[in-house]
Amino acid sequence: MSRTARLAILVLCLAAMPAMASGGRAPEIDPQVMTEGFLAAHPDLRWRAEGLRAYEGQDYARALEYFERAARYADKPSQAIIAGMYWEGMGVAQDRPLAYAWMDIAAERLYRDFLLGREAYWNALGEAGRADALRRGQAILAEYGDHVAKPRLEKTLRRAMRQTTGSRLGFAGLITIIPFTGPLAETGFTLRGDQYYDSDYWEPEAYWRLQDRIWKAPVREQVDVGGVEQVDPAGKPD
Repeated sequence: MSRTARLAILVLCLAAMPAMASGGRAPEIDPQVMTEGFLAAHPDLRWRAEGLRAYEGQDYARALEYFERAARYADKPSQAIIAGMYWEGMGVAQDRPLAYAWMDIAAERLYRDFLLGREAYWNALGEAGRADALRRGQAILAEYGDHVAKPRLEKTLRRAMRQTTGSRLGFAGLITIIPFTGPLAETGFTLRGDQYYDSDYWEPEAYWRLQDRIWKAPVREQVDVGGVEQVDPAGKPD
């Protein structure tokens, strides 16, 4: 697998980060809501972002640690990146059966890009490797599968909402959020409560549907087309 191919999963995950969406996929999470408080209530996004920063800085061991934290909160992109790191031995000893086990979990919701990765890994494993992957995958599933990882995140979301003044009373639109930390802290920027507390971000079932919208459609390549040129019909080939 070429370096370009082995980084493909990372590119997919970067494509879905707020303010980084491209290739035909519109951003699904408003980048303006990504304050420190928001990320504290969304550890899946927080630790994936930390992992991507460490990965880009080639601190692969730290990146793997962060991605594993995000993976515990049902973050499928992080699970897919972990699979890629084990497949190539980036920051960890190469372990391709374990890589398949991680990609199998990443593909649990049948997101097309991760399904393709899973099948590519399976086809590259020999008979012994496949048997090893299936055996060891049971422990990964028990710790990181949706049946246990989703409830972890849902508990965090509900706890954060209980701590929010007015949010349960329907007056979120009257609240002004002023970031005290993070990149917006010194800009004077404020957020409307209804913007920050959009149900897509805070209600568990709505949040999972949002994840589906982001990841179910395959990434599309973007092609730049030049201006229209006049063509001499007499010069056209047969």
